[in-house]
Amino acid sequence: MAINIFLFVWFYLFYDLGEQFYYTRHLLGSALAWARAPAAVLNFNCLLILLPVCRNLLSLLRGSFMCCGRTMRKQLDKNLSFHKLVAYMIGLMTAVHMIAHLLNVEWYNNSRRGVYDGLSTALSNLEDVGNTTYLNPIRSIDTDAQQTPTYFAFTTIAGLTGVIITLALILIITSSMEVIRRSYFEVFWYTHHLFIIFFAGLVFHGAGRIVRSQQTTDPPHNVTFCKDRFNDWGRIPECPIPQFAGGFPQTWMWVIGPMFLYLCERLLRFIRYMQRVNYRKIIIRPSKVLELQLVKNGFRMEVGQYVFLNCPAISQLEWHPFTMTSAPEEDFFSVHIRSVGDWTEKLISMVEELPEGAQGPKMGVDGPFGTASEDVFDYEVSMLVGAGIGVTPFASILKSIWYKFKDSNPKLRTRKIYFYWLCRETHAFEWFADLLQVLEKEMEERGMDDFLTYKLFLTGWDDNLAKHVTVRFDEDTDVVTGLKQKINFGRPNWDKEFEQVRRENPTSVVGTFLCGPAALAKVLEKKCVKFSDVDPRKTKFYFNKENF
Repeated sequence: MAINIFLFVWFYLFYDLGEQFYYTRHLLGSALAWARAPAAVLNFNCLLILLPVCRNLLSLLRGSFMCCGRTMRKQLDKNLSFHKLVAYMIGLMTAVHMIAHLLNVEWYNNSRRGVYDGLSTALSNLEDVGNTTYLNPIRSIDTDAQQTPTYFAFTTIAGLTGVIITLALILIITSSMEVIRRSYFEVFWYTHHLFIIFFAGLVFHGAGRIVRSQQTTDPPHNVTFCKDRFNDWGRIPECPIPQFAGGFPQTWMWVIGPMFLYLCERLLRFIRYMQRVNYRKIIIRPSKVLELQLVKNGFRMEVGQYVFLNCPAISQLEWHPFTMTSAPEEDFFSVHIRSVGDWTEKLISMVEELPEGAQGPKMGVDGPFGTASEDVFDYEVSMLVGAGIGVTPFASILKSIWYKFKDSNPKLRTRKIYFYWLCRETHAFEWFADLLQVLEKEMEERGMDDFLTYKLFLTGWDDNLAKHVTVRFDEDTDVVTGLKQKINFGRPNWDKEFEQVRRENPTSVVGTFLCGPAALAKVLEKKCVKFSDVDPRKTKFYFNKENF
């Protein structure tokens, strides 16, 4: 934000006070500075907008910062939030830039037609010799006065590319709204690729050079002396005819680097897409959850990471992110896919129609990519909160913990894990209960019952289930999951849960990890602040959220 403010103020003053723009300001007034200052901010933000979605670059940087503070890595995990903020700035500056230039074109048109004072008319009537002397880019008044701005917008490089850029940006921003992105992901996905047209138009936009500045002549044209003697321009030595030229296009210099990095990103995705992926096992879990166990040569992962999947039989262009539920110690990687849209529904339908033992449809895999959950073993104590299918990154973590205990891994720093899982229906618990049962048994055999504390919360139920649970309440295991830990009905009391963690770990740094909705993220982030002690020797909570 500070850089944006600096660029805006610097270029506003440059165009508002610069002597070389005195005559240009006479035609356009303050709209000149109001057009050019946002353009400078746009260049900077268009440099930034692609970087947060260069996921391989972010994973590389994240790995490079493993030796540094967790604050830097947390900032990298907010890549999509940063991407959105930059997009908002681009939208705002585009609106200001566009409105200012609409006014500029109108004032150029009026000056060309002699509506204003004599100096404005004289500047607008300068001859076009070698395309270097004129100031007013509207060179003809043959068209109707009211039609000239429209004609200018669709017949000049700056005008036409400006229209294309604006339309592309409007479509990109509107299709990125939460309601469209969640309900019509394909619309969001395909419309977002208009960024190619946006950047192409951006590179050529400045080539129109409609904002022109006064050039140095020999003898020099003294603005202070000559501005009131425009009838003597070219007739007396002190006032040669002023020369003007458009500035050299600079936008391409701002965006060429990020465009190259993004091109490398897509090239790497294509190479990974061409690599063969085999199916080790395909399992249809309850609640329409599909588990794919995949094998790919040279594939290496860490806990909590995610991949992008592409199924050409459904769409050649669509890539969807899925957190891996397998552990790094396993010889395959797995994902759990819930039916929540056209793409996932089609994939599950295709798999259900496969004959037993058959390989699934061709699958392209891009990744793996790092997330906040990678840091879970950097904390002495970790709170893992999953909502619905959002439990997937924690499946990977808990599996890895099981393997580490099994192999007596001395590098395991974590000494306590609190796991919370919120679900709306009982079927969602079934596919994950097996893993928790294995962990329960493993911890009990090793005398480490206190290592893992988990609580399952059912947020939706009917009267029949409630009665069934009440009747069998005295049984040793839960009637739904078969686990020793009984299901809790309703939502967690987070004040109570955080207070318990703080009481049991009075001097620990606690990492709180969430894979779930934004509303829950806001609640947990506030609780982390509320229950962190100001004394650095006491309990401190750090909030981390998965972002795809």
